[in-house]
Amino acid sequence: MFDPVRVARDFPIFSRGDLTYLDSAATSQKPSSVIRAVEDYYSCCNSNVHRGIYRISEEATELYEKSRENISHFIGSTDPTGTVFVRNTTEAINLLSYTLGRKLAPGDEILLSVMEHHSNMVPWQLLRERGVVIRYADIDSDGKLDLEDLKSKISRKTRIVSLTHASNVLGTINPVSEISRTAHEASALFILDAAQSVPHMPVDVRSIDCDFMAFSGHKMLGPAGIGVLYGKQDLLSDLPPFMGGGDMIREVRLDGATWNTLPYRFEAGTPNIEGAIGLSAAVDYLRNLGMEDVRYHEKDLMSYVMKRAEEIQDLIYYGPRDPEIHGGVFSFNLGDIPAFDLESELKGVRRPESSHELHPHDISSFLDQSGIAVRAGHHCAMPLMTRLGVQATSRASFYIYNSRKDADKLFIALENAKKAFAR
Repeated sequence: MFDPVRVARDFPIFSRGDLTYLDSAATSQKPSSVIRAVEDYYSCCNSNVHRGIYRISEEATELYEKSRENISHFIGSTDPTGTVFVRNTTEAINLLSYTLGRKLAPGDEILLSVMEHHSNMVPWQLLRERGVVIRYADIDSDGKLDLEDLKSKISRKTRIVSLTHASNVLGTINPVSEISRTAHEASALFILDAAQSVPHMPVDVRSIDCDFMAFSGHKMLGPAGIGVLYGKQDLLSDLPPFMGGGDMIREVRLDGATWNTLPYRFEAGTPNIEGAIGLSAAVDYLRNLGMEDVRYHEKDLMSYVMKRAEEIQDLIYYGPRDPEIHGGVFSFNLGDIPAFDLESELKGVRRPESSHELHPHDISSFLDQSGIAVRAGHHCAMPLMTRLGVQATSRASFYIYNSRKDADKLFIALENAKKAFAR
């Protein structure tokens, strides 16, 4: 297994020395190799792709298409034409909502879950104006997907099942191969939001047998503004374009147009060339570490985090207690802090009226004073917050450059927060 302390040395941002970064579920830091790959493109062969009949354009095109092949192989696909470059997971799912939605009829059903990120919820909700029905599978008391509830909500009207592979709040890792089989038995398409899984564990689209899968580069050491939509070739070939413009066409006439082959049909306009090249470098970095080892490190670290969490009184955290099905996300609230009314406080009377939870924003601000970066809020999962009975949570998310020392620093700071806010 790799050493996270050594890994952290590959990331220039940690040379600051005052940063404990625990927000990788929002966006990851970037290693020097990724930064260099983007810089090298701009320095050596910056030009447009697929269009110029001159040397640096051909070099840029070769780098861009080799990046596609590399990323395709990383997720277990043997056909790079099924790997479409988009901006992020959000754009990928919107692309599917728009193109698949045009084929749906009133009364058709889409099945999601209450743990979905807004990006895998709102695009489908937009189809309600077409008469499409959205249904939601529930979670159990441990924060796991209720599979019986999910299966009971799949019917002959279900056309799409779209679920997260790993929750960005609960850390729950869903049994997606089983869910894929269940969806296909009902003749429904299975779409996988893999934004929180592809960066953290081995993911093989053939083994899962998903019809489509979406993920973002910036969460897996790559640049912002680049993401991937994977799709089975026969299904992608049957979809209309999402955007019109240059490079997505074969021929344009005054009375219409014909479309380019895959994957270019869905890549209108000048693409994020440097983003694709940077994401390919990120894939190389992760492959060199070994995705099995990345996942092992995460399980080991989360076992330690959950053990430390039990030592702090009144700390409530959400999601499965089993590290085998829990990703590197630790969402929590800190409660039982005495509350004081302003009048008594001004008079110097420390008379507790009640107890309450510290607002996650207060916790985040306090931790920031110790150089610890965590997320606070609803994490783009407001229906899940409602299901949990909270308005928001604090969230620490761990990755390859985090160690037990980072976890210790977090829990020491949380103990200090309890003392500071209880005064």
